[in-house]
Order: sequence, then structure tokens, then C-alpha cells
Amino acid sequence: QVQLVESGGGLVQPGGSLRLSCAASGRIFRINDMGWYRQAPGKQREWVVGIGSIGSTNYADSVKGRFTISRDNAKNTVYLQMNSLKPEDTAVYYCYAGVLTVEGRRGDYWGRGTQVTVSS
Repeated sequence: QVQLVESGGGLVQPGGSLRLSCAASGRIFRINDMGWYRQAPGKQREWVVGIGSIGSTNYADSVKGRFTISRDNAKNTVYLQMNSLKPEDTAVYYCYAGVLTVEGRRGDYWGRGTQVTVSS
């Protein structure tokens, strides 16, 4: 009904940058909040950043000043620009979206994740 597909992950050296994208598709009437979680090996999934429908943002302290979230409502897409990457940013990154479908159903939807590895 609603699908989220992430892209842009990969291997980068410490101090480098990556840009993640997440495109939502399907029977979408409106997307409210969007954002990203991540899960490092052996750790619980943690919230990273969120963005509201009109652009208000919130960041986890661990990424504040290094990561920037943005969205293109016309494309139902959210982006995550990650700069000054550290080895501790290594994780699978999952995007999420709070969606109101054309059938009037509200729900949270998740992508399958994209791997980000920060290593020299």
C-alpha cells in the first residue's frame, strides 16, 4: 500500500560525507512526519532525526551539527546529508514516514534500511 525505499548508503572514510534518500510511494494522501533511525551491530535501533510536514526539525545530540535533514513534499522524499562522519555512525539507517493513505488510514511506514559504514 505504501512503500519506502532508501538509497545512498555505502562505505566512507572518517570525516567524509554521504547523502541518503528515501522515497515514499503508493496510496499516499499526505505524509506528516518523516525521519531516520539507525541500528548499529549489537545495539538497539535509535532515533536520529525527524522533520515535520512544514519543515520543523529535531536531531539527536549525537548528530547535531553534522547531519542535515530535508524533504521534498512534491516527491514524497526525505534526504539526510551526513557530514564529518565518524566510525560510531556505522549502522543500518532506516527511514520512516507517518502517512495518511487515500483510504483515510493513518500509519507509520518503514524502509528496509541502507548500510552506512565509516571506516578507514
